[in-house]
Amino acid sequence: MADHKISLPAKLIDGGIAGLVGVTCVFPIDLAKTRLQNQQGQRLYTGMLDCLVKTVRQEGYFGMYRGAAVNLTLVTPEKAIKLAANDFFRKLLSNDGKKLTLFKEMLAGCGAGTCQVIITTPMEMLKIQLQDAGRLAAQKTVSTAGGSPPPQARAFSTSTSAVHRRPSATMLARELLKTKGISGLYRGIGATLVRDVPFSMIYFPLFANLNRLGQRSPGETAPFYHSFLAGCGAGAVAAVAVTLLTVIKTRLQTLRKGVGEDTYRGTVDCARRIWQREGYSAFLKGAGCRALVIAPLFGIAQVVYFLGVGEYLLANLG
Repeated sequence: MADHKISLPAKLIDGGIAGLVGVTCVFPIDLAKTRLQNQQGQRLYTGMLDCLVKTVRQEGYFGMYRGAAVNLTLVTPEKAIKLAANDFFRKLLSNDGKKLTLFKEMLAGCGAGTCQVIITTPMEMLKIQLQDAGRLAAQKTVSTAGGSPPPQARAFSTSTSAVHRRPSATMLARELLKTKGISGLYRGIGATLVRDVPFSMIYFPLFANLNRLGQRSPGETAPFYHSFLAGCGAGAVAAVAVTLLTVIKTRLQTLRKGVGEDTYRGTVDCARRIWQREGYSAFLKGAGCRALVIAPLFGIAQVVYFLGVGEYLLANLG
């Protein structure tokens, strides 16, 4: 990336545009990831394609975009904070414009990942409930298809009748604030930090070094297609690397559970129960889906960011 100064408003615009475009493109795959990671015992879906096909059949095309509204609303500040914070910390840690060491690059990524959880945690909290509602409704249908469900299924059916009413993000947020206060929206913040900090520590240094390979000289910006491929590659690697932590975070933030599914007391308890009851393979659930989500999402983000769309808009509309 070139060393020219980029204003904070431009960074916010770049991050917002990148987030909106990226999320719109890959949201159905993200929905499949959430449902695959949440299913325990009774398997409704055998994989990503099976999940998407069944979702379309049971809920229609727009069923694949459940939870997209909250994501599209909050992804702008989330992506803007992440990208701008990484730039800020890189500049803070650099000495007279010299190349950062790998340790300092990871430290800058750590700072960016820490800052973004302010937005990421409530966004993911609401999105996961909306994404998983269809899976719970489908599981309930399967459980009751053969006649009267067992006692635990009846209890579940009564407690989650709201699933069929298609809860909205506003309704969920209001309910959480009323019953648990602001802490309700930040349930799983520890697990989110444990996931997002390592992700950023892997992603940003890897992207910076991959992107540097496309620069003809130290002061030039890499071609946009190289930034896209570097963002995709770094995003996919970082996403797969933290899949274990993503599974734990998703399970902890899911409020409504299906028939016979575990509830957890915290991050360590969640990891222990998954290992004991489902084996190590459960920690890799949705790894392919997450890589397919994150790769283009961050590829698009870096193209928008490095092309300077925000600077262009401010210069021409200001």
